[in-house]
Amino acid sequence: MIRFYFNFAPNPMKVALLLEEAFMPYEAIPIDTLKGEQLTPAYLAINPNGKLPSIIDDGQVIFDSNAILLYLAEKADQFLPPKGDRGQLLSWLLFVASGVGPFSGQAVHFRHHAPEPDEYARNRYDYEAERHWAIIDGQLQAHSYLVGDTYTIVDMAVWGWARLIPHMMGDERAWEKFPNVHRLVQEISARPAAQRVKALRHQFKFKTEMDEEARSYMFPQLAQQRTALR
Repeated sequence: MIRFYFNFAPNPMKVALLLEEAFMPYEAIPIDTLKGEQLTPAYLAINPNGKLPSIIDDGQVIFDSNAILLYLAEKADQFLPPKGDRGQLLSWLLFVASGVGPFSGQAVHFRHHAPEPDEYARNRYDYEAERHWAIIDGQLQAHSYLVGDTYTIVDMAVWGWARLIPHMMGDERAWEKFPNVHRLVQEISARPAAQRVKALRHQFKFKTEMDEEARSYMFPQLAQQRTALR
């Protein structure tokens, strides 16, 4: 059985979606990042980057959410496009990995978690997040899914992050800018697999308070900055 190390952040949730879509048996193992559980020696032995998610499948360790999606899809032989479209699959999957995820994450950080206002940083990451989502929206205007007419792991990767767009942009009307992304999110969220993913919230509880201890685990650069200023 697959051991799935997770929390409710966007990257673990897209892997949870694929596990549920493919009906792959797994053991969900919660890692509470606000308590620093991702930094324990036991977890760092699985993922030296100290991030989520990770999986162990028959003794094989895989980390990075997009690598896990590709690994599991190939294992299950599901949610991949026709072989002639593999280049498009890889292109969009890595676009999410290198652009959508990082810029969206930084947009959330500087809007909601930065200890001091930084207008330059917020403007930069808001702009880049919106730019990347506009590209996704344009692709979905021309196609039902990111890779043509086939529901694939790329759509799951997008779903993980896209659900946060209003929070990311600090505006509930943000969907108006990305109607095609909104359409995809609503479609995927209505699927039985997504409903089973949602049910995980009733089975597992994580710390929610971003107190000083949590900030020390989530943003270790702050301690380094304080030390440098002494």
